[in-house]
Amino acid sequence: MANILYGVNGEGAGHSTRAREVLSHLVAQGHVVHVASFDRGLQNLKGQFDVTEIYGFRFAYLNNRVRYKRTIVKNLRTVPQAARSLSRLEDLVDEWKTDLVITDFEPLTCHVGHKNDLPVISIDNQHCLTNAVVSYPKQYRRDAMAAKLVTRFMTPRASAYLVISFFSAPIRKRNTFLFPPLLRQEILDATPTQGEHVLVYVTSPAPALTKLLSSVRCRFVAYGFEREGQDGNILYKKPSLDGFFADLTSARAIVANSGFSLVTEALHLGKPYLAVPVSHQFEQIFNAYWLEKSGYGAYWEELNKERVEAFLYNLPHYREALTQYPRQGNGALLAKLDALIANYAAG
Repeated sequence: MANILYGVNGEGAGHSTRAREVLSHLVAQGHVVHVASFDRGLQNLKGQFDVTEIYGFRFAYLNNRVRYKRTIVKNLRTVPQAARSLSRLEDLVDEWKTDLVITDFEPLTCHVGHKNDLPVISIDNQHCLTNAVVSYPKQYRRDAMAAKLVTRFMTPRASAYLVISFFSAPIRKRNTFLFPPLLRQEILDATPTQGEHVLVYVTSPAPALTKLLSSVRCRFVAYGFEREGQDGNILYKKPSLDGFFADLTSARAIVANSGFSLVTEALHLGKPYLAVPVSHQFEQIFNAYWLEKSGYGAYWEELNKERVEAFLYNLPHYREALTQYPRQGNGALLAKLDALIANYAAG
């Protein structure tokens, strides 16, 4: 068995959601695992695992857009805080007699692993952009270049990259392995149904979207608008894990931003998806582009009534495409991870 340091990016809930599945597996295998995270990762994992709070690198946003140059500058300015966390991690690695590091897009644990000559295993979806042969809309070339730079900065020179993706792509970097998305057990166990509502989710209130959806002849259940109650054809709900899960599994379709976790959960459940990526958030643009390219839905930077109605009209077409979506569990990635840990621990 191995002593493992597991770094989890704490920005948003997606990293900690999939890390929980891997962590539960590692603990069940008998490994001793210490987690390092911040923000949402810290809050979501500390009740179940041994979690040390660290300084977290964050993306910089302006006017609902990701600014990659500002992201780099902002994080460079906080180097002293990161250095204190790094020093603390180095002491803990010695104390824990750590054998290897696993990181989900978390750079400090990756760095301390390299500094101590430990094997580093990366698990994330971001390295699909840098380690596989993929296409994306050419008008986003500059955003793509910036996203690649940030991705390489976050977890460089890993011993192995376990990359998760909802589409297939040829690998272009050594020690890279492509797997289906990591899904929480609740999604894998769910039995989806097809209700009358379309689920809407936004990361911040969107008054223009409210006005637009109210003009469409459809029943919507909406989260993220900071309001509650029925207003015409839209039922607004407050945040609720159980409520959102029930509305997701029973929805006709999804209208939402295109974060990796929600997209992959919806596709596994067979839900057509209308993606509206956060502006200049290239990861979301990348997800939305490949979702549409695969025939599972549509994406627009800006919605109007005609685009929403066209999406609803084409739901049978998207559902037909989704019947071919390869629904797989987490077993393949976890088996590869077990083999890597056994190999590195033996070495």
